[in-house]
Amino acid sequence: MGPIFSGFLISAMLFLTQLLSLTDGRDIGVCYGLNGNNLPSPGDVINLYKTSGIKNIRLYQPYPEVLEAARGSGISLSMGTTNEDIQSLATDQSAADAWVNTNIVPYKDDVQFRLITVGNEAIPGQSSSYIPDAMNNIMNSLALFGLGTTKVTTVVPMNALSTSYPPSDGAFGSDITSTMTSIMAILALQDSPLLINVYPYFAYASDPTHISLDYALLTSTAPVVVDQGLEYYNLFDGMVDAFNAALDKIGFGQITLIVAETGWPTAGNEPYTSAANAQTYNRNLLNHVTQKGTPKRPEYIMPTFFFEMFNENLKQPTVEQNFGFFFPNMNPVYPFW
Repeated sequence: MGPIFSGFLISAMLFLTQLLSLTDGRDIGVCYGLNGNNLPSPGDVINLYKTSGIKNIRLYQPYPEVLEAARGSGISLSMGTTNEDIQSLATDQSAADAWVNTNIVPYKDDVQFRLITVGNEAIPGQSSSYIPDAMNNIMNSLALFGLGTTKVTTVVPMNALSTSYPPSDGAFGSDITSTMTSIMAILALQDSPLLINVYPYFAYASDPTHISLDYALLTSTAPVVVDQGLEYYNLFDGMVDAFNAALDKIGFGQITLIVAETGWPTAGNEPYTSAANAQTYNRNLLNHVTQKGTPKRPEYIMPTFFFEMFNENLKQPTVEQNFGFFFPNMNPVYPFW
């Protein structure tokens, strides 16, 4: 074997190793929504996750047909309760027992449940104050059925923060600070993460005059924001660190974060939406979150769920219908996985 070929082979193997490390799904997942009337069968979807190398699914509520399809797949599931269920789960332990007994127990031997999320973006909102009790009751139920190692948390959106810029000024709204403090105390006791939805796209599209496309797409080659000595090359890091700062301010800086949703739409709000922008954002973000943390938490490699697996035609038109990696016929919207 000549030295040139040998060098080429080593380089190719290194590239393949790096590629596999980015797409093996260890800390990367994709959200699976079912708001469409033309989506493939859950069995076909689970197979698509497997062939795409995606090993983590976020499911917004229990779907028996999806849970059945996930049996023995080796894919881990993070599954939510509906927002409508939060109050009953909080006020009635038997309702929480029934929820776990119906949606977790029958599948526990064949499905890997990673996280149970109580609601999605229910904070701020009318159900906010019920979330801590709902989390406690679900935890009690999981323990009752021998599933106490399954973590329970919730998912909050960016507007849970009253301030997010600069990142060090990040703070929860005064109306939810007490609730967030109670939730963080629960998370700290079980060493569980807080899940956050982070969308640079929406920030950029709402203010393209002051937010550059490079900063939103993670393509900037120079720091755009310098905050208390920390350099921010991309908006994603700034948004995440605003949450880290907010946690610091309520005394729970040790709580880790998982990104429950992030993505970029391919259509519906041109010129900001395009397949090229979506591919660039998602590819750069995948590379980023699998290799480094944020400026405030540089050593923490943050698990991340991308939004979402399919374009869903029953969602609100039109941007919301176009976040998918795949069309309903399972053809890719753009090359990625």
